[in-house]
Amino acid sequence: MEFLIVLGYCIHFAFFNKRAGNNWKERLFGPYSLLPRRKDWDDFVAMVKWFVDQGPPPKFDHWTYWEKFDFLAVFWGMAAIGITGILMWWPHITTKFFPGWVINIACIVHSEEALLAVGFIFTIHFFNTHFVPTKWPMNYSIFTGRIYKREFLEDRPIEFERLQKTGELEKPKTGFPNILANFFSGAIGLSALIIGLLTVILIIWAFIG
Repeated sequence: MEFLIVLGYCIHFAFFNKRAGNNWKERLFGPYSLLPRRKDWDDFVAMVKWFVDQGPPPKFDHWTYWEKFDFLAVFWGMAAIGITGILMWWPHITTKFFPGWVINIACIVHSEEALLAVGFIFTIHFFNTHFVPTKWPMNYSIFTGRIYKREFLEDRPIEFERLQKTGELEKPKTGFPNILANFFSGAIGLSALIIGLLTVILIIWAFIG
């Protein structure tokens, strides 16, 4: 179901979302597209150089290269896990149309894709969402749909400058959520982080044991 929802979103974005561009080419290859661009590779190279003190940090647009990778990885993962899960769910039906070794391949793909997803979530995703000092204990925007102006300027300077030049910078401006909503967002996010870390510890414990 989630795969179909995301697929529907992608179709809407490519053909109907006027904010992302005037035609489908601008929507697919412009700054608001989740498809990889040459700039993403340049940003990745610049980030690596910055990590080893060989250059300035890259300036990002609406999406960073790791956010695009995160989205595309999950998009592919939903299809891989979903299809292989269905094949294993009804093996008596699967083997009527495919040889028996397909079940074994589906089991390998299903388990390895799940392990890859968990590994990615507890490394790249957790770091960028929780462990960055300016976002600790979490990035609240997933619940509030809002970010501070200083955060916008720091994280997406290219998009900030583009909106400023076109006079559209005031359009996304909105009030901050009330204290109660902010508190519950933090409580939910921190709880998820603690559960996730405990899960990692249990996985390592089971693996070692």
